[in-house]
Amino acid sequence: MAAPLFTDTERLRRIHQVLVMLYQEHKSQADIAAELSLSPATINRMIREGHERGLVDIRIRAPFGPETGMAQSLKRLGRLDEAIVAHSPSTDPAIVLQAVAEAAATTLLDTLTDGMTIAVSGGVGLCAVVEALNPQRKFDVRVVPATGGVQGRFRTDVNYVAVAMAEKLGGTAYQLHAPLFAASEEERATLLSASMVRSVLDMARAADLALFGIGSVEEKHSTYRTLTDSIGSADFARANASGELLAHLVTDEGALCDHASNRRLVALTLDDLARIPRRIAIASGVAKATPIAAILRGGLTNMLITDDRTALAVIEKMGGAKNANA
Repeated sequence: MAAPLFTDTERLRRIHQVLVMLYQEHKSQADIAAELSLSPATINRMIREGHERGLVDIRIRAPFGPETGMAQSLKRLGRLDEAIVAHSPSTDPAIVLQAVAEAAATTLLDTLTDGMTIAVSGGVGLCAVVEALNPQRKFDVRVVPATGGVQGRFRTDVNYVAVAMAEKLGGTAYQLHAPLFAASEEERATLLSASMVRSVLDMARAADLALFGIGSVEEKHSTYRTLTDSIGSADFARANASGELLAHLVTDEGALCDHASNRRLVALTLDDLARIPRRIAIASGVAKATPIAAILRGGLTNMLITDDRTALAVIEKMGGAKNANA
């Protein structure tokens, strides 16, 4: 049996020396091995032993401190259970959305347990979340649309989102075979009474978690305006609309607008949504600040995931700018 390379005391001294060279002098393992005339494998074992003996205490601090302060401000102002502010070093909307989507995907995976039902909206943001999902195991979950669908919007349609998310998670998707907007209130009532539509919406109402986007109604930034050709700019002004949630137009205070489009919607109502225990809203881009603030004032979500610039704009709109970075 070969004799130990060092005595125990000498080995501890050497381990300490290696750890200092690695973590404080920032030398590579190869450089340390060459300097101490030891093999790289020996250096690797010494580092591992140092960790096992508790000789290393690594403290990781978030490099972007203000995000934590902004999240706390959003929680307070919006009476949220949780707020997550994703840092994005870019002003490119696609890169900002990716940062928010990755934060949302991580949050969703941390929240999920087998047996859950997830109600989802459609939209670009939800598609980005699906793209960002990278689960390490399969989840026995149901993914259910919270709204009807939109013809010609395959990639962002709610039914596509439900199927794509279920495939990523290993769960089961359900489809809602009805349009987002009925042609009339009478047609809406007929659609909602159909057993196939009613059963899917009932599953959505009983969901454990809802994941949805927040929409702008500003002409330059609104996806909502492209969903129906029956609503013009004057209609938005008369309705006093500040944003949309599950295609429901809402006022600046988060109340349901008195507008015909809301009465033709095939979707969960805002009261239905409020009964879902965990409601995660995602939105990116400063253009979403006004609708986000409206949704928060109305208490329509209990969790928000957004980017740092948008978070700051929302906080300013809600009168909390002085404490945004506290």
